[in-house]
Amino acid sequence: MDSNIPIYLQISQFIENEILSNRLVAEDKVPSTNEFSKSMNVNPATAGKGLNELVDQGILYKKRGLGMFVTEEAKTIIIRNRKDYFTKNLLPDFLNEAKQLAISKEELMEMIRSDYHA
Repeated sequence: MDSNIPIYLQISQFIENEILSNRLVAEDKVPSTNEFSKSMNVNPATAGKGLNELVDQGILYKKRGLGMFVTEEAKTIIIRNRKDYFTKNLLPDFLNEAKQLAISKEELMEMIRSDYHA
């Protein structure tokens, strides 16, 4: 747990990471609110808030009486959301720091090429 991030968001991020790493795939059932509550030692309402956040984004869907499941579009939605966050929030600070350090565009591109292993 990261004390700087609300617990319900940590639960959402955990599930997102499970989807991105293919440990959860489309139509998989995710742990219930009570299972998260017990395993993470949090209030069930907090766990529910994290799961409902993903339902609101179209990453999970509810089957009445059965639980919550991963949508077909989940991975695409997560990647789109995280790319958008990266572009708007992380990249500007990264580029600003590079400029302050007088790192040229060419140097920056070489750093990326040598360290990027996709």
